Amino acid sequence: MWRHGDVMISAAPNIPKGARRRHTPILVRGEMTGHSHRIEEPETTEVWEYAGELFIKVVAPSARVIHEEHQPISLPRGIYRVWQQREYTPSAIRRVVD
Repeated sequence: MWRHGDVMISAAPNIPKGARRRHTPILVRGEMTGHSHRIEEPETTEVWEYAGELFIKVVAPSARVIHEEHQPISLPRGIYRVWQQREYTPSAIRRVVD
């Protein structure tokens, strides 16, 4: 499991059937700064979405996830689920703002 600011990445067994390919290297866009968690070299991955969940398939030997405020992380070839951390408050469960 990897943590990249407010984004979590975990190995997944597969990409769900019915997932739709996204043609953008952006995984999560920051709400406050406009910065984004994204794939440095888009050709190293395929990004998929299914029922509001995001998946990455690394098709090269590795791919790097980058963001202006965090150190890059390298993911080896494989399939991963990506989600934004959430926090609990007594009034609501909300996304963490990076």
